[in-house]
Amino acid sequence: MDAHPGVLFREGPAGRRAVLIGGPDVWEVISALRSARSSEPTLTGGDLFDLVIAITGVTRRALDVAVSYYSDYPDEVDALIGDAELAEQALEGAMDRRKSLLGT
Repeated sequence: MDAHPGVLFREGPAGRRAVLIGGPDVWEVISALRSARSSEPTLTGGDLFDLVIAITGVTRRALDVAVSYYSDYPDEVDALIGDAELAEQALEGAMDRRKSLLGT
């Protein structure tokens, strides 16, 4: 926490994870940045940040803190993003099967 002011750690079902003080998990911010980069590949750093700020409501400082933390711990953050993507895929599959079964 000394190396990354603005980050604290929480325990939860996914285990210990880095969280922005007063904000979302670091992995959520990095995922939002990646999504914005994917949908708007020509944006530069500042414009990319502005887009993520407009979409998520996090502050520029929070984005800076999340990117700094990610730069030092990419494997940890990438693993949490991967877990979230797998959970989303499983939920989508379950919803598709339910829709197929019920015809709705």
